[in-house]
Amino acid sequence: MVDPPPYRHTARRHLRDAVIKAGRDLAIDRGWDAVRMADVAARVGVSRQTLYNEFTNKAGLGEAIAHREIDRFMDGVREALSAHGSDVRAAVHAAVTFVLTQAGTDPLVKAVLNSARGTDALLPYLTTRADLALAAAVTVLREWAGTHLPRVPPDDVTVGAESLARLVVSHIVLPTAPVDTTADTLADLAQRFLDPPRA
Repeated sequence: MVDPPPYRHTARRHLRDAVIKAGRDLAIDRGWDAVRMADVAARVGVSRQTLYNEFTNKAGLGEAIAHREIDRFMDGVREALSAHGSDVRAAVHAAVTFVLTQAGTDPLVKAVLNSARGTDALLPYLTTRADLALAAAVTVLREWAGTHLPRVPPDDVTVGAESLARLVVSHIVLPTAPVDTTADTLADLAQRFLDPPRA
């Protein structure tokens, strides 16, 4: 089978980017449940069939939007962790602060959380389908720990990372304290899980 020309890959990537952005913008404007594929197609300037060929259905587009948001958040988490090297408390504090601050101001997260009666179809990506976000967070935390905390057993890193990620997601959905207070609490918890043993 002959690989398609590079320009086709580029054109497809640009199309996906444009559609995901349009879907995100419309979800912010009116809530995901009120977004129709025809609206997204019209905003991008393509046919509905083109959208269905690329994403299969609206749920597929929703998942692509969720993946894109998660990737964006994880880029910030990776940067926050790396900036503090092996200082577990400072690294986790910075990462948690970044996520909770961004989530508190991000218009898409706000639209999803504030949807009428919590019915927005994107909400499960923060609740019952939070596995996507959790898996991404665990991967980033394990990458950081593998580089900066080589003496911590990988199983301990996995358990600590998943526990922290679940707690952060729960604080996005239902914040119970100021960001800095939550970051302090979770950073202290991370230190217990992940701080390398002293000689």
